[in-house]
Amino acid sequence: MSEFTQFEVQANGIRQHVTEAGSGPAVLLCHGFPELGHSWRHQLRSLADAGYRAIAPDMRGYGRTEVPTDADRYTIFHLTGDMVALLGELGIVQAAIVGHDWGAPVAWTAAQLRPDLFRAVLGLSVPHARRGSISSLDKLRRAGLHAYYQLYFQTPGVAERELEADVDTAMRRIMWSLSAGPPARWNGMIGPQGALTAFWEPHGAMPWIDDADLAIYGAAFRASGFTGALNWYRNIDRNWDLTAPLDGLPIAQPAWFAIGDRDPILRFVQPSIEALPETVPGLLGTSVLPGVGHWLQQEAPDAINAIMLDFLARVFPAARG
Repeated sequence: MSEFTQFEVQANGIRQHVTEAGSGPAVLLCHGFPELGHSWRHQLRSLADAGYRAIAPDMRGYGRTEVPTDADRYTIFHLTGDMVALLGELGIVQAAIVGHDWGAPVAWTAAQLRPDLFRAVLGLSVPHARRGSISSLDKLRRAGLHAYYQLYFQTPGVAERELEADVDTAMRRIMWSLSAGPPARWNGMIGPQGALTAFWEPHGAMPWIDDADLAIYGAAFRASGFTGALNWYRNIDRNWDLTAPLDGLPIAQPAWFAIGDRDPILRFVQPSIEALPETVPGLLGTSVLPGVGHWLQQEAPDAINAIMLDFLARVFPAARG
């Protein structure tokens, strides 16, 4: 990432590490689990070349951004507050926001709360979803899916001990298991052998991520640990309680959604994708990328860059070309 500008700012009460490229209309890039601002490296270059200011923070609890100790400091309002405060510190009064995986709910919620600040939103892998009558974790509990990874991650210290025992192996296996590479889709279950063995070992090099990039992830999680990242999951029930006032609040600004057809979560989020025209009336389109897994901005950077630039050209027409 040496060709990009990297710096730290104090925003929303925490130190945030930011990677930035280019100048022009601002595009804020929010990564998911277990990634970093580095996951947007292909988009940073593409956006900068196209005349945008691309901003990719390490999100709260990740990488070189601060890792608050208390689990209850990772609610969706803390996470969206981080993004609002970051733009404020950078003097940005309007931006498009893009989110992948856990970063997608941050982006959708930010668009709901601050349409004045976020004039457009693009979600990857995780669509905007209705709140539901019970939390998603309660649905899993009632279904008896106690070994599902989101429930497995709830107990402090368990998953982090297992993943931190061999960070490089954990990152390699997680990246492979949720990609388009395996012949079967990962089912999300954590067996009695624990989190590390729940993910599959790749059969060789992954063509979309090299050893140098995996080493960046590995070094970051050896330094920060996994607790901050896992605390996002430990606020799912709390987020359901807190977001009652947002229930039914539509996202009216221009929006786009993209997902890979080999993404293991596709079958779970399909109903929310089908509901997007109602929940996101500003939706301009949905893209389902053939042969692409969960890490679509890394697995299919050219396709995602093209989608992103076409979408942004509609929002910021003066920056086109």
